[in-house]
Amino acid sequence: MAKCQRNLFLSVYISVVLTDFQMFVVFGKPQVPCYFIFGDSLVDSGNNNKLVTTFKSDYLPYGIDFPQGVTGRFTNGRTIADIIGELLGFDEYIPPYATVTDQHISQGVNYASGGSGIREETGSHMGGRISLDKQLFNHYSIVSRIFHLQRNITFTREYLGQCLYIVNIGSNDYINNYLKPTFYTTSHMYTTYQYAKILVRQYSRQLKSLYNLGGRKIVVFGLGLIGCAPAEISIFGTEGGPCVESINGAVRHFNNKLKPIVDDLNAHNPDAKFTFINVTGISSQQGMGLTNVPSCILRSDGQCTQTKLISPVRSISMYYDGYHPTEVVNIHIAKMSYIAVSPMDASPYNISSLIRL
Repeated sequence: MAKCQRNLFLSVYISVVLTDFQMFVVFGKPQVPCYFIFGDSLVDSGNNNKLVTTFKSDYLPYGIDFPQGVTGRFTNGRTIADIIGELLGFDEYIPPYATVTDQHISQGVNYASGGSGIREETGSHMGGRISLDKQLFNHYSIVSRIFHLQRNITFTREYLGQCLYIVNIGSNDYINNYLKPTFYTTSHMYTTYQYAKILVRQYSRQLKSLYNLGGRKIVVFGLGLIGCAPAEISIFGTEGGPCVESINGAVRHFNNKLKPIVDDLNAHNPDAKFTFINVTGISSQQGMGLTNVPSCILRSDGQCTQTKLISPVRSISMYYDGYHPTEVVNIHIAKMSYIAVSPMDASPYNISSLIRL
C-alpha cells in the first residue's frame, strides 16, 4: 500500500512539474535578441565532442530523451540552458561554439564545456576542457565577429546589452580539483573557507570581464549540493546521513560568498543587472519524492557507461548519472529561475523580470 501511495505521489508530482512548465513556455518572437551560455557540463551542448578528454557525453544513453538524440549533453534530455531558451521564446537551441556559424552567432552561442572550471587547472587530469577564461576569450572572438557583421558599433553595443547571459560553473572546482588531492594541491593549501574566498574572487574578475565585453543582463547560478551527488557519496560515504556534509559545507561557503559578489558588481556597475540563482534552495524544494539513485549504470568516474540498460522511468530520479540531474530536475530549476518570487531563490531579479529591465 505504501509503495502504491509513493508511486501515485511521484506521478502527480511529475505531472504538475511538466504541466507548470508548459504553461510558462513562451511562443513567438524571443524576448531577448540573443542568449549566451557559459559554464560546465550542466549546460554543455556539445563543445567537448571533438576534444581529447574523458569528459564526453556524445554516446547513448545520454540524450535518450532529447529531440535530436545524442548531442553531447550530459543528461537524458534538455539542460537548464535549453529550457531557459525555450522560456525566452527561442524556437531553436543555442548552438555550441564548436559548430556555430556566422549565420547564427547574432542569436547567441553556447560556450560551456564539461569538466571546466573557474580555475584554469580544474579538470586537467581528465583531458581537454574549455575553462571559463577560455570561454570568455571565445566570446571575445564572437563579439568581434558580430561587430564586423553588423558594421555599426553603437547599434552592436546596444544589441549586446539587451541579450541574456547565463553563467553556471564552479562545481568542477570542487569535484575535479579540491576534492582530488592526488592530482591537485588546493586542498593542501587552503581550508574550504579560504578556497571559497579565492575562487569567488577570481570568479568576480571573470564576471567583470563579461561585463566589459558588453554583457549587461547576467545570470549567475550558485552551486547545487554536490555532497548529495551519488558519485561523491560513493567516494566519501555519508556517516549515516543522506549526503556528504563536509562537501555541502564547502559548497555553502562558496554560495555565501558569491551572492555578495553579485550585489557588489551591481553596485559598482550601475548600467549592469547581475542576478544570483540559488540552485541549492531551488533543488532542495524538489528533492521530496525523487530518488537519489542514478538512471544509468555508472563508470568509475561517475558518468554513464555506454549501454542501453537504463531506468525506464527517468523522471522519478534526481540524477541521470553520478553527477548530472535528469531533465525533470532541469525543468524545475529553469522554471524557478525564470519565475521565482522569493529573493531566497533569485536575487535581485528572476529571469523574467531581468529581461524586461
